[in-house]
Amino acid sequence: MGFRLHTILKGSVTSSQAKSKSVEVRKGYVAVYVGEKLTRFIVPVSYLNQPSFQDLLNQAEEEFGYDHPMGGLTIPCTEDVFQHITSCLNGP
Repeated sequence: MGFRLHTILKGSVTSSQAKSKSVEVRKGYVAVYVGEKLTRFIVPVSYLNQPSFQDLLNQAEEEFGYDHPMGGLTIPCTEDVFQHITSCLNGP
């Protein structure tokens, strides 16, 4: 499927072609890695307070603890599930 590059907009989920830790994340956003290929998504920090996203964070804690060597959070779900959850957070 490959990586997609989207414009960062408030409330949007983006993925980056670069997997380098040196790619900066703008203030107010956090990098997360999702799926088997560890696709990098940049999400607004406001998502961290949402119950559905907190469920993902709890799964990440159970599976990985607090060790995330990629430089961002590793979320243990498929890209499709992640995109579905975050699309619901973006609103209509």
